[in-house]
Amino acid sequence: MQPRSRNTALLTAFAIATTLGVHARAQNSTEQPDKYVWLEDVSGEKSMAWVNAENERSAKVLQADPRFAVLSETALKVLESPTRLPTPNLVVGEIYNTWQDAQHVRGILRKTSMASYLTAQPDWHTVIDYDALAAKDNEKWVQKGLRCLYPGNSLCLVALSAGGEDAETLREFDLKTGNFVEGGFVLPKSKQEVTWVDKDTLLVSRDWGPGTLTQSGYPFVVKLWKRGQPLDQAKEVYRGTEADVSADASSLHDSKGHHAILFTRGVNFFEREVALDTPDGPKKISTPTKSEINGLLDGQIILTLNEDWKPEGSSTTLPQGSVVSLDLEAVRKDQVHLKPTIIFTPTTEEFAQEASITKDHLLLTTLDHVQGRAYVYTRDAKKDWTRKKIDIPDNLSVEIATTDNSSNQFFLETTGFLTPSSLLLGDAATATLKPAKTLPAQFDASNLIVEQLQATSKDGTKVPYFVVRHKDIKYDGSNPTLMGAYGGFQVSETPVYSGVLGKLWLERGGIYVMANIRGGGEFGPAWHEAGLKTHRQRIYDDFASVGQDLVTRKMTSPRRLGIVGGSNGGLLMGVEFTQHPEMWNAVVIQVPLLDMLGYEHIAAGASWVGEYGTITNPDERKFLASISPYNQLNPDTNYPEPLIFTTTKDDRVGPVHARKFAAKLEEFHKPFYYDEIIEGGHAAGANLKEQANTRAEQYTYLTRKLMD
Repeated sequence: MQPRSRNTALLTAFAIATTLGVHARAQNSTEQPDKYVWLEDVSGEKSMAWVNAENERSAKVLQADPRFAVLSETALKVLESPTRLPTPNLVVGEIYNTWQDAQHVRGILRKTSMASYLTAQPDWHTVIDYDALAAKDNEKWVQKGLRCLYPGNSLCLVALSAGGEDAETLREFDLKTGNFVEGGFVLPKSKQEVTWVDKDTLLVSRDWGPGTLTQSGYPFVVKLWKRGQPLDQAKEVYRGTEADVSADASSLHDSKGHHAILFTRGVNFFEREVALDTPDGPKKISTPTKSEINGLLDGQIILTLNEDWKPEGSSTTLPQGSVVSLDLEAVRKDQVHLKPTIIFTPTTEEFAQEASITKDHLLLTTLDHVQGRAYVYTRDAKKDWTRKKIDIPDNLSVEIATTDNSSNQFFLETTGFLTPSSLLLGDAATATLKPAKTLPAQFDASNLIVEQLQATSKDGTKVPYFVVRHKDIKYDGSNPTLMGAYGGFQVSETPVYSGVLGKLWLERGGIYVMANIRGGGEFGPAWHEAGLKTHRQRIYDDFASVGQDLVTRKMTSPRRLGIVGGSNGGLLMGVEFTQHPEMWNAVVIQVPLLDMLGYEHIAAGASWVGEYGTITNPDERKFLASISPYNQLNPDTNYPEPLIFTTTKDDRVGPVHARKFAAKLEEFHKPFYYDEIIEGGHAAGANLKEQANTRAEQYTYLTRKLMD
């Protein structure tokens, strides 16, 4: 759910006791008891029998369509292309990359030197073969990355997930020897966070047994675990509360030897309480609760503010969206009277997005009216922050691919709807870039253009959106159009190059629209906060206004207009499906939240109360009932025939929402397609073939609904 993805489809953008959810939902006499609680038994025999029957029924139509096989083959060719960009991870001068293809279904971790990486054919060396490991362990492992010791970064914890779940198994691995460490650290399956203190010590938050998980299903007890010590003898050093989202520890380092251990309580999804580890135990730091620590540079803690902040004893209020620094040694002496130094201040159009640390510099990306920008900040001899702008072309998104605090090298990735993604090697000391690798064109864009337009929402707010279309379309309402958005959790949606979208939709005559609705972070924290909790209808009005604007311009019509979204974007699709069924002829609802009166007890739902509100608050409960797609389904309404997609192994949002929504449609004799695959977690599939099939099924559906 949380996410940092720019694609509207399937963000890798997220339990109160079941009895509480069920009783609370039934207490209002205007609502009917929930008939489909039995589908909340995720792997139960009855539930899975229903899932298998619905899968089979839908596959007989969609996968039997002769276009499905062609689309699946085309998508797989794009996803497995040997020329796609090998995303770099800089680790002390070497480049690591995780790669999947036809020969490596579950993937390999491989490495090469910087010099070799910059050549057309790098000399890769396999470090971990996840297919071989899965076969050896008889487990369907999905790799979830490395968590490495600093400095040196040779000892790492390899994260392995069974089928793509958020719950992971961690095993110690030595990058120098290329082997798992015999007798090394092993942490059994759990939702867990781990940070290295030194080569023989970890700080671990995980399921320690009864009473150690929050209502969201995440750990809130942090323990210190020494090498060779039985796990059950680890010593507790920090504790949140059961009502928190989670609690964990992090370790900050910089190239000049400064080091700090921080403990964090996630009070809710957006607010956190931070404590500094001291000889006398953790001491709370008076940073604003809506802020994010980005790292440590030159003894300065880098902090992004998501709310206005007037520090204790200060007469100055720092605006939300600012990036500031705090002197670590000053914080050690006084955790209350903090004296931040401004690094970046937002404008009415430009807002910070990502911040990352190199050896001597801070790298910052921003959005300037949804245009990507990048800067290098440096702390000069007078302890002031200066900046240099990095030259990035307009109409491209920019993301930080990787930095390495042992050097000033970094990689940026630039991308656009029609511009193949490029990796640029940067030097933070000079704020310069040079081309490293560019993805070859994956579809014919010669007759396509991108334009940025805007719609006016119900309350008068201007909502920008991007359109990718053929340059010579007819404005007669006949163009098949697919529109997506996310609209939550301060996630910014920006242009991205997608070979699958290009081959399976744009090249075949479709239009693609991406709406920058409220709830996202495109215009800073305030753009997000405008749609929080009981204000959320603004988000749904924004989306509908873009759809109406497309029709008013005669770019498309309700007959030819389809919408797509995943996770929180799946909730958006469900709301638009129930509130404006007449506006769309196709609705793709992916890994969604849909039962908003019950979401708090489903999977990790309780962690998102900060975004959606809670049924324990009467006003918020009333609003949730008014927008909850599951509860708003009406047997007397004519709905478009949706495609609902989820995965059994999604332990973040869970498959329950999708199942119950489909079951109620079935009860009301409303047509729908349903697809629930087993693996994949909160995503489109655990491997490239599964992902290709998922996308092919969705574009087969969209073809039938919008192009035929």
